[in-house]
Amino acid sequence: MKKDKEILVSVKNISKKFSRNLKSSLKYGALDIIRSTFGLSVDKNLRPHEFWAVYDVSFELRRGECIGLIGHNGAGKSTLLKILNGLYNPDKGQIVMKGKIGALIELGAGFNPILTGRENIYNNASILGFTKKEVEEKMNSIIDFSEIKEFIDTPVQNYSSGMKVRLGFAIAAHLEPDILIIDEVLAVGDLGFVLKCFSKIDELLPHTAVIFVSHSMPMISRICNEIILMDHGRVEYCGKEIGKGIQLYYNKFSNNNQNKVYDNQIFKLVSFQTDLLNNEIHRHQDFNLTFEFEANTTIDRLPVLYLEFKDKEQKPIAGITVKEYKDNISKGSKIIYKTTVKNPLFTLGKYILDLGLYDPSTESPHIRINNILEFTVGGEKEQWIPFELESENIITLH
Repeated sequence: MKKDKEILVSVKNISKKFSRNLKSSLKYGALDIIRSTFGLSVDKNLRPHEFWAVYDVSFELRRGECIGLIGHNGAGKSTLLKILNGLYNPDKGQIVMKGKIGALIELGAGFNPILTGRENIYNNASILGFTKKEVEEKMNSIIDFSEIKEFIDTPVQNYSSGMKVRLGFAIAAHLEPDILIIDEVLAVGDLGFVLKCFSKIDELLPHTAVIFVSHSMPMISRICNEIILMDHGRVEYCGKEIGKGIQLYYNKFSNNNQNKVYDNQIFKLVSFQTDLLNNEIHRHQDFNLTFEFEANTTIDRLPVLYLEFKDKEQKPIAGITVKEYKDNISKGSKIIYKTTVKNPLFTLGKYILDLGLYDPSTESPHIRINNILEFTVGGEKEQWIPFELESENIITLH
């Protein structure tokens, strides 16, 4: 088998159980030790007050591949990583890991707090099997990458969380491990450093197998070529369709979006209508939105309606402004805004619409309604990007 196709991580039917309380944990732990001492088999099945933190997980990862682990808090992602890194022994299943492993599992994990940053670099490297000479050759590049040169001889216990992330990633990346494990710690870093980390991962990836855990789906889609969605310790989806895995992840939270209304009691929303059937559209399909408001007092100018479309992560991606210059809106007036969204370019997935009614002079809001509409875009082409631009293209071949 060629080296670039070599399987570095093989996980077969891994399961790990824990006790829900300390008393039963101590009791079962003592019983397991006694049974092992006398050569008796340890019970691998669930006992009272126990639960599966990870259950029957299997996957393979080759050199040059990156697999993303996603799921809600408590889904079993971090437990699985700790099993892979040797911090936990699985109760069932088999793991084969080949090569040197660099892991960023918890903030500050692997650091001795009373030692300096420089001393911790030597410590981490020696655990991975590097000689002092090899570390010294990489020392300057590690320190430069971490951007904490002036604090490198300061005890790590005095570092901020961001400094620990910088040093931890710099060590793991520059020691060029065969397997790199990253668990959400990059979320602590600032944007500039995160971008630098991804650039370094791009550099390492052809020669490394990466296991990446994050709640940021843009980060997942940025580097992963395979995805595992976990829920309560079990695998709900495993495959190379990144968009499908991400969509299944967001589906779990779709019912949490409730309308939030913020107003100054000058206007009230009387009605909202849309011609979307089952709140679903297709790419290029026009659709209409109609809003009726009632003025609770007399105002000088007709307010401006602003509609903001957001993706699954509540990030604004598009907007529509509906306005007309009319003066002296009397109390009790009904104002109807109707807009047609022409040729929408949204790709497959779920989107959210927020509404704002603003004073055109001061731009202060009369009323804001978040999540007034959640709609789904259907289609055959599955993509992670929120919309795909239309273009005229010419390809020539000489």
